[in-house]
Amino acid sequence: MKKVVVISTSLRPGSNSQAMAEQFAAGAEAAGHAVELISLRGKEIKFCIGCLSCQKTGACVFKDDVPAIMDSVLDADVVCWATPIYYYEMSGQMKTLIDRMNAMYPKDYHFRDIYLLTTAAEDEEFVPKRAESGLQGWIDCYEKSELKGHLFCGGVNDARDITGNSKLQEAFEMGKSI
Repeated sequence: MKKVVVISTSLRPGSNSQAMAEQFAAGAEAAGHAVELISLRGKEIKFCIGCLSCQKTGACVFKDDVPAIMDSVLDADVVCWATPIYYYEMSGQMKTLIDRMNAMYPKDYHFRDIYLLTTAAEDEEFVPKRAESGLQGWIDCYEKSELKGHLFCGGVNDARDITGNSKLQEAFEMGKSI
């Protein structure tokens, strides 16, 4: 059994990427894994100020919701990020969280397998490439980990547009296969 953390970064109610995150989590649970689904909706996540205090102390100077998320990620075997695509890139809140998890860098970590789920109004396959590249920058800092899969669902703009889309089943199967 693996510990799986799924981080849904969309703040919109009825989010399409949240629906994919839920299906990935359901698939992982169906396979017998312990799953924690974290939504950034309602979370307080301050911007990194680049003080680098965390590199010396292992903790950020800010007291918000990031330390608990970071602890979950550090203890996970698998981390799955779900984000809507904004201007051909990951959501700002996802990037802000990644930046704030800088305190993880000098620590030991368990995760090896990273997954990415993306949704966008546009349907072209090139749309999520920058988000994947941005996440790869984070993965490269944790050399024992690798991007194991990326699932993109285009053509979903409004809330709940993804309902009935075959990509939801693909997200479930991806989660089940870990």
